[in-house]
Amino acid sequence: MHEYPLFIFIALLILGYGLFSKLAEKSVITAPMVFVGVGIIASFFRSDLVTGGVYAPLVKILAELALVLVLFLDASTINRKELAQYRILPLRLLFVGLPITMAVGILFALPLFPEMNMWVLAMMALILSPTDAALGQAVVTSKLVPEKIRQTINVESGLNDGIALPPILICMAALSAESSAETGFSFWMFFIVKQFVYGPLAGIFVGFAGGWLVEYAAKRSWMNTTFQQLISLSLAILAFLLAESVHGNGFIAAYFAGLFLNIKTHTVRERIHEFGEAESQILQLIIFFLFGLILVPMSAQIWNWQIWIYALLSLTIIRIVPAMLSLWGTDLSFGSKAFIGWFGPRGIASVLYLLMVIIELGIDRLGQMVSVIVLTVTLSILFHGISANPLSKLYKTETTK
Repeated sequence: MHEYPLFIFIALLILGYGLFSKLAEKSVITAPMVFVGVGIIASFFRSDLVTGGVYAPLVKILAELALVLVLFLDASTINRKELAQYRILPLRLLFVGLPITMAVGILFALPLFPEMNMWVLAMMALILSPTDAALGQAVVTSKLVPEKIRQTINVESGLNDGIALPPILICMAALSAESSAETGFSFWMFFIVKQFVYGPLAGIFVGFAGGWLVEYAAKRSWMNTTFQQLISLSLAILAFLLAESVHGNGFIAAYFAGLFLNIKTHTVRERIHEFGEAESQILQLIIFFLFGLILVPMSAQIWNWQIWIYALLSLTIIRIVPAMLSLWGTDLSFGSKAFIGWFGPRGIASVLYLLMVIIELGIDRLGQMVSVIVLTVTLSILFHGISANPLSKLYKTETTK
């Protein structure tokens, strides 16, 4: 089996990092930094670890499974009581800051990449708009940072990847329509409608019905705790496959299944979330390793000054200014707004959306876009990982009124 060396390498990497993971939490070294870094180093010695590169069947399976689980868990793990308590801040970031970030990302890209297809350019900005709180995990777990700030960053990260997905799918459909001479505009419009109608309906059905069954069985002691923990993966996959079987979008379905997960018992939800997060984390770490092994070496060859400028702008002005504008008029100090703005890392959602696009559309027309996203995520993993612990320690609660 061609994948044996890869599986052995990943297993040893997880074991090795796991042995020192507690120590790593106290340092500026994060798990994504380690896995991406080892992937980059491995690319110099064993370029054949993954036969087929980004198009390898294993990569497609892992990417889709990780994205389905991430979307499901992100939607299902939102604490509604905490969201109700702090809702004004994350809602401003999601429905004011995020659209501005998308628009500003497109505007900055226009003069830097004038030769890039407009749909590709827009898709690039959209893929780089979701944030990933896990890259700055020390921020959302540190008691030195006020709970209001931590919850704002965490909730925004949990919901913005699902919000960014529909416009990304629209860009993909538009690019598919441009390259297909056999199908017209009406075909792709009908395709988009089916994706955005059947997908959510399938997700709502699985989340509501599946959650009700789990709750019913758990209350009557029919279901042991082990299978309560396993249910997150099964519900996410069921939602995905049901939607795909009726020509809806499986990823949207997974997100809606999480949003409408009909489980009210706190202990059952906790078991689902704890095991689901463990499943999700191991998949994410494998994806980060493959990111360093395949995508970084492939993209680094064409990192020119335009790509470097856009990547740095994406992590600073394109993210921070819209975030601060969206929080204008709140009781947060300037320092708190800047802190929230800076901790909008680009991580696993951007990587998974990029893999989804490459697998569906190919890389022929997307080389420059891929390079921009890969560099931005790589820099984010480094900069946000290094700054999470020091900035959390420097943060003063007096900065919030």
